[in-house]
Amino acid sequence: MLAGLLPEEREVHGLVALMELQASRFRARVGRDGAPVPLLEQDRSRWDRLLVNRGLEALDRSLPRGPDDVRGPYSLQAGIAAEHARAVTPEDTDWMAIAVLYATLVKMTASPVAALNHAVAVSMAVGPGPALTLVDRLRGEPALKGYHLWSAVRGDLLSRLGRAEEARAEFERAAGLTRNERERDVLLERARSV
Repeated sequence: MLAGLLPEEREVHGLVALMELQASRFRARVGRDGAPVPLLEQDRSRWDRLLVNRGLEALDRSLPRGPDDVRGPYSLQAGIAAEHARAVTPEDTDWMAIAVLYATLVKMTASPVAALNHAVAVSMAVGPGPALTLVDRLRGEPALKGYHLWSAVRGDLLSRLGRAEEARAEFERAAGLTRNERERDVLLERARSV
């Protein structure tokens, strides 16, 4: 409705794009057992291609039109979702483009959650070492206090760096912080498997 009422408002189209692209993955986000399925493990054939295509069309309408225009936060987030949607396989994902979009979003919003997601993208683009430095800079960030995904991301990076004991402790900490029972089970399994 907003896009119909405000057809020239690019950020409205950015929000539509973000909603369509995120909704396109709903069927693949949870396994048959009810456990969450990480993005890179999702069956992409279960993504709704109609929603993906509508999201990509809305994203195009959200892009800057002139040299003085800038992308808004919804358009940037939709751009990130679009990079995932365009990748036929997880290996095809353009992680450097995602890292750049997140860096721009962090500059624009100063969001600690966006900064954590930026670190994840950096880990995929260039490796876990530089990403761990970024995650550790967020330690003590008030908005992330008690945020289980900070510990989960840190655990994953430590695991990839071969620092098993530290990784195990982070996964256990993350499991203790989440309120979602299925997510807790996944995190405890990660702790056991390190």
